[in-house]
Amino acid sequence: MAAFKAFWNSPVGPKTTHFWGPVANWGFVAAGLADMNKPPEMISGNMTGAMCIYSALFMRFAWMVQPRNYLLLACHASNETVQLYQFSRWAKSEGLLSAKKEEASPQ
Repeated sequence: MAAFKAFWNSPVGPKTTHFWGPVANWGFVAAGLADMNKPPEMISGNMTGAMCIYSALFMRFAWMVQPRNYLLLACHASNETVQLYQFSRWAKSEGLLSAKKEEASPQ
């Protein structure tokens, strides 16, 4: 019970935005995971790129803020992974990335 009370009253506990912000942001991760089965033509490259930048910036924020917010860091690291995967799917479908690197021919 003492551990729960300590968590409840901590600077990153459920009484703070340091807790509820990351909890709400897990929705981005869930949405990205749900979109993995959709065709890549439905992916917005602009929005996915913006989400990659957003998560990268907030990973840095979560690391630098005091007290350090590991829940926010984990949330945005997960979202960064999902969004980078989605971005690579979009880039391949647009022909910006090839599935296999072309070998340079010796001349």
